[in-house]
Amino acid sequence: MKSAVIVFPGSNCDRDLAVAFEAATGVKPAMIWHRDTYLPADIDLIGVPGGFSYGDYLRSGAMAARSPVMQAVAQAASRGAFVLGVCNGFQVLTESGLLPGALLRNAGGHFVCRDVPLKVENAQSAFTSRYAAGETIHYPVAHHDGNYFADDATLDRLEGEGRVALRYAENINGSARNIAGILNETGNVLGMMPHPERVIEPAHGSTDGKRLFDGLVEGLMARA
Repeated sequence: MKSAVIVFPGSNCDRDLAVAFEAATGVKPAMIWHRDTYLPADIDLIGVPGGFSYGDYLRSGAMAARSPVMQAVAQAASRGAFVLGVCNGFQVLTESGLLPGALLRNAGGHFVCRDVPLKVENAQSAFTSRYAAGETIHYPVAHHDGNYFADDATLDRLEGEGRVALRYAENINGSARNIAGILNETGNVLGMMPHPERVIEPAHGSTDGKRLFDGLVEGLMARA
């Protein structure tokens, strides 16, 4: 089972995501620099981590989305590899076109950093299979530009196709329809603002995030 974490200038959650991948898969992920043009052959799982890629200049994730490695990420996703984008990684996935919509400045203009309750909307994806639909879980957030926006037609399509994976139980940033995480059309790409990798062991105060990574591994094993 091969996994990789993409590293951009300004990434600061890449190690956290790598630790979560290794804990779930039993194998250390490859750490891939943003200027690389390839990923390991037959890659199964790719993480696009949180942080402040390129200092969030221009728009959060906009410059990282044009890094050479993102073409390889898109190609792997099209072949069915799982891609998880967290926080800045979600911003990168929308800016690169792998997911629809955009992440805007938080309503009120404040950085939000705390644990938040989330409602599981779709429990049928590999990312969410260890949760129950309607269940409330808790992940931490830490973002300034997490206000998810899309036009009404896109939002209706996401809702109608069951691609809203997670919602905020309380809208902390102004996101349209309380959206905290969305899936692509084929369900193998998830972008989310909250950080599951920060709640994977008891020392974190919760293990709600561990189930996301364990579900991914189950999904990958089911394919084998």
